[in-house]
Amino acid sequence: MDLLSNATISATPGTFLGIYDELSKYNVHLNIFERLWASWYAYMQNDVLATGIMSFVMHEVFYFGRSLPWIIIDQIPYFNKYKIQGNKIPTAAEQWTCTKLVLLSHFTVELPQIYLFHPMAKYFGMGTDVPFPTLFTIAYQVAIFFVLEDTWHYWMHRAMHYGWLYKKIHKIHHQYSAPFGLAAEYASPIEVMVLGLGTVGSPILWVMLTGNLHILTMYIWIVCRLFQAIDAHSGYEFPWSLHHFLPFWAGADHHDTHHEKFIGNYASSFRWWDYCLDTESGPEAAKKRRERKIEKEVKKAQ
Repeated sequence: MDLLSNATISATPGTFLGIYDELSKYNVHLNIFERLWASWYAYMQNDVLATGIMSFVMHEVFYFGRSLPWIIIDQIPYFNKYKIQGNKIPTAAEQWTCTKLVLLSHFTVELPQIYLFHPMAKYFGMGTDVPFPTLFTIAYQVAIFFVLEDTWHYWMHRAMHYGWLYKKIHKIHHQYSAPFGLAAEYASPIEVMVLGLGTVGSPILWVMLTGNLHILTMYIWIVCRLFQAIDAHSGYEFPWSLHHFLPFWAGADHHDTHHEKFIGNYASSFRWWDYCLDTESGPEAAKKRRERKIEKEVKKAQ
């Protein structure tokens, strides 16, 4: 019937395995992941703590787990030809310095946000129960969160490039003119909170308006957002990069140019805000602006 009920392991009811075994006997309609999920919350007896621990561990595993391949790639000369700024490979010292600040930010800034997310979202109707939502529900909600976060990120990021906001807050993130994966969350604590509000606030806004959100969807959204941010900071442009197939996707070339030029390309995931508001950066964008300017002057002279 299930994996554990016929096992030779003797699990007492108070243990996680014991709870899983007991729950599985009477919930055969649930899949193994749903049983594990329900057993975790039953074992913890504290939803806020259960969500907080699971969320933080998930964030750390996926953040550093996704960064690791880029660290390895940086050490393999074959991939240098795909490096956007080919002569700027991060050193081990730079990687370690970055890691220390990122960890400090995770424990002092992001951990409290993660812990407080559950009671806030639960208040507005977020679910933690089983069964899980359908794949379609997860997919369309994550897509909406991408659009909402990208909008928030564009305007907040653009604001941080003005005056004292840049000097006092955002300049830290621009320490690396040639970004690398680990540097995705290398930023001032204030910036982490402000830009992170788009990531966490989008699902909260959604559940406030609809009352329809499962925390599993939130987890999948966070993982997707982490992958997007880390890949955008990777510094690598491949023939198979996603923006070659989805032209409106930003990707590493979009954000790498932002770090190199220190201006323009403010959006996180998509290109449409920069395109529509003429804040695209790089040689191609500059060329198009010159052409539009010349065309405008010619029309004016006629």
